[in-house]
Amino acid sequence: MPSAAVVDLTAVPALRCPCGWAQRAFTELPGAPLSVHRVQILDDARVHYHKEQTETYVILECGADAALELDGVRVPVKPGVAVLIPPGVRHRALSPMTILNIVVPPFNPADEWFD
Repeated sequence: MPSAAVVDLTAVPALRCPCGWAQRAFTELPGAPLSVHRVQILDDARVHYHKEQTETYVILECGADAALELDGVRVPVKPGVAVLIPPGVRHRALSPMTILNIVVPPFNPADEWFD
């Protein structure tokens, strides 16, 4: 594992993802145990799952009626809520929000699956 690494997420270009727009850190850092993403989730978030990755969503900003869908169940969320999403759980946001997504092991686009 390398020594400490610092990334300014506000300076990372946003990439389109199934949820909206993601700014990803540590995805290319050799030996990193995780990656961290700041995600602007849009209305058109797609249901997806991962076979290897565990995600933790930390809700930073959202509207009063914000919710996630986890295996078909609507789960209300608000700023400050953290949600652990294990491999295999189909998920998406049901409303616009900004999250911090902690991904273990680090994000790999080959591990995004759609039904």
